[in-house]
Amino acid sequence: MRRLARDVGWMALATGLSRLLGLLRDVAIADRFGAGSAYDAFLIAFFIPHFLRQLLAEGALSTAFVPVYTGLRIAGDDRVGARRDADRFASCLLAWLLVLFAAIVSLGIWLAPSYVPFLASGFSQEKLGLAVRLTRIVFPFIALIGFAAVFMGILNSYHRFFAASLAPVWFNVGMILGVVLLAPRFPTEPVIGLAAGALLGGAGQLLAQVPALRRVGFRCRPRLWPVHPALGRLARLMAPAVVTLAVTQVNLLVDNKLASHLGDGGIASLQWGMRLFQLPLGVFAVSVATALLPRFSAAWERGDRRRFAADLGDGISLSALVLLPATVGLLAIGHDVIRLLFEHGSFTPDDTARAARVLSYYVIGLFPYGLVYLFSRAFYALKRTGVPLLAAILAVGVNVTLDLLLVSTMREGGLALATAVAGIVNAAVLGFFLKERMKPHGRRLGLIALGSGLLFGVVWGIRRALGAAPVAATVFVPMIGGLIAYAVYVRWTPLWELVARFRADERPNDPSGG
Repeated sequence: MRRLARDVGWMALATGLSRLLGLLRDVAIADRFGAGSAYDAFLIAFFIPHFLRQLLAEGALSTAFVPVYTGLRIAGDDRVGARRDADRFASCLLAWLLVLFAAIVSLGIWLAPSYVPFLASGFSQEKLGLAVRLTRIVFPFIALIGFAAVFMGILNSYHRFFAASLAPVWFNVGMILGVVLLAPRFPTEPVIGLAAGALLGGAGQLLAQVPALRRVGFRCRPRLWPVHPALGRLARLMAPAVVTLAVTQVNLLVDNKLASHLGDGGIASLQWGMRLFQLPLGVFAVSVATALLPRFSAAWERGDRRRFAADLGDGISLSALVLLPATVGLLAIGHDVIRLLFEHGSFTPDDTARAARVLSYYVIGLFPYGLVYLFSRAFYALKRTGVPLLAAILAVGVNVTLDLLLVSTMREGGLALATAVAGIVNAAVLGFFLKERMKPHGRRLGLIALGSGLLFGVVWGIRRALGAAPVAATVFVPMIGGLIAYAVYVRWTPLWELVARFRADERPNDPSGG
């Protein structure tokens, strides 16, 4: 039996290790490149591969793949035959992806001089030229990460979350090697070493999952023909998800395009603020949503509506238990955290101030974006992907409108605030259409909100008392004090029942869980 608490815990551990290395990666990048023009150019170069990564790899493909593969694997009474059929489906998909990604990478490299100027219309010609060169280097990353996403989906279907979640560690290792070892080999344009490190990291993320795939018994026998019939179901499930994610990525495209007109460091400031915003999302919210997706799929396939609702309600509570206190904590000491992590080498106090201001607006949307991750997985399991598309379209409309209204007066802060409000709109729309499938836990959420207020008071009070103490003290002392206060609060309120119940594992056997 696979426990949700254990799965989330293993995923959070693996993702936490990856994010820790990600912080080391960001520290190394900040030290060498700061928030300057070279890093701006790299972020624009990496935008399209990252965009396609969301559309065709870790976003739509991986999320749509799990329900289809899980459904094939648990179908009927002949489990051995069903498993072989699921593996034939995955092998056929990998073969077609090889053809698809070969075409995409070739076009991406060839057409780079045409689309990069559109993405960064505020760049100088010299900066645009660097962005084009970097784009041609990093574009094959999409192929590496696309295959890695299928491998991740297979492992998640078997509830082997740790190996799949640990794979991104190798991406961060590759990026660190790019900064430390490869960048010095390009004295005139050291950022080329960073681009090469991204490719090295993508290869590592792909290959790191192969041993775990062999342990679950997957054997790849790729063939293009005959096409497995489940590819049609995958395509139908992916199509609205691809459109949803494409619409969502318009937010980032508009943000980058507008930020390119704010001078050197405009795009980089958004990125540094986003790094800390995504830390609790990546470590916990994505772990909860990913661990619940195969459970949602299995419960819906079995017709167990009560289990589906209970899992969804618990996912909301678990997300709030971490993301609400993370929100208030980052509001209280976000500036000090950025200063501690990044303010050295080429990263200046002005860069810290810009990134901290961006972060203070981003975190307003932290819990709503956690709900978006969770709710969208629930709709994918229900095979109702049109609802996330509708929510994304409304959210993008709000985001772009606010971007245009706020950028002239609030600069990067306005772009970040627009993103946060768009997340609130997205979560509200998804929750409205999902309310009949949810088991409400309003009392839990109220208690979590009160505990988060307590944490904020403790963290803010300690920070004020420390005054001009060394930056390490102004980060760690308030953080530890706040966490202790919050833990004691959870222990002596009914919230502890939620934690204790998962530790006791009161869940029934999950036949999908291998």
